[in-house]
Amino acid sequence: MKAAVFHKPGDIRYDTVEDPRLLEDSDVILKVTSTAICGSDLHILSGGVPQPEPMVMGHEFMGIVEEVGKGVKNLKKGDRVVVPFPISCGHCFFCQHDASPACENSNYKHYGPNGDIAGQKGAALFGYTDLYGGYSGGQAEYVRVPYADISPRVVPENMSDEQVLFLTDIFPTGWSAIDWAQLKGGEVVAIFGSGPVGLMAQKAAWINGASRVIAIDPLNYRLEKAKAVNKVETLNPHEVDVVEAIRAMTGGRGADVCVDAVGFEPERDILDKAKALFNFEVGSMKVLDTAFKAVRRMGTVSIVGVYGSTYDNFPLHRVFDKGITLKMGQAPVLNYIDHLIELVKTEKVVLDDIITHTLPLSEVTHGYEIFNKKEEDCVKVVLKPWEQRKETENKEPVKIEN
Repeated sequence: MKAAVFHKPGDIRYDTVEDPRLLEDSDVILKVTSTAICGSDLHILSGGVPQPEPMVMGHEFMGIVEEVGKGVKNLKKGDRVVVPFPISCGHCFFCQHDASPACENSNYKHYGPNGDIAGQKGAALFGYTDLYGGYSGGQAEYVRVPYADISPRVVPENMSDEQVLFLTDIFPTGWSAIDWAQLKGGEVVAIFGSGPVGLMAQKAAWINGASRVIAIDPLNYRLEKAKAVNKVETLNPHEVDVVEAIRAMTGGRGADVCVDAVGFEPERDILDKAKALFNFEVGSMKVLDTAFKAVRRMGTVSIVGVYGSTYDNFPLHRVFDKGITLKMGQAPVLNYIDHLIELVKTEKVVLDDIITHTLPLSEVTHGYEIFNKKEEDCVKVVLKPWEQRKETENKEPVKIEN
């Protein structure tokens, strides 16, 4: 089959790989009809999240069940499903306590309680490095889905892929950021980052009763997208002091909730990069530090941007003095997905209005390039594995471990 294969930092190609096989009775093989490039994928592309071996990319995908393991009871051949990005066994302590991103069984090689930088991670994730299970991802024509009775959800046939594809990750992730803040109604929510997750958090904030939603991003084309699809107020840190602007908009207090939807690879200058090099840090926590300043005392900061290293001078004094509540981590998609499907089905929310590029999988390298470099006003790339299928120069399948 054809797939998007990571080879080394900066090098993701459209390659031939071996077809996936049923390895366990609980597996299904999915024919992928739509998949997408996520901001988290860019961390692998950059080398910020290390991956030593070739790997099929992608954790946002959906498709049609092609083969069914003999132990699978909830799915049959021909079912059309979306697949949440964390891999959950469904029966361990954490899966039974609504904490599927901490599943004890799916990441059998590198699971552990410590949460170290280079080991003892949580649940496995599709297409997200050996440390997170080494499972091949869904930027491919086919993908093996383990524990298939647990996570995949059958979607209505009268709904397009684009309407439901983002239930795999970015909408539940944006929803998590707002749900963690436990809005009562009337809150001011400031969301740092107007990429795909930030845009979804904006939608979630309105649905959950925010009175004002403020989008912060250094790229005006992304702020224009936020205004167009979500009717938010916008701030560009190149044009205003964001912290002072948010305080001026909130009677001097700061936002009730701040969401970091950026993570460790924000826009940085030479001094930021030098500091990270000196302190042996990966990327920067500058956005998070700004969120700590912009949130009001006793407010909440939700972190759904990825962080993967330690950081010098973490402002614990500010978090303590202001009494800030912190919530963060991988989204517990299974806690929300059934409710979110209903929101889409009943037209309470529109998800496909953030798509700016739809490409055949054969153009995956170009898709990564424009998304990574913020070219062509790119906000979200959807890939179609079965459109304009072509052979690659490399006829021998690339060896993939899992």
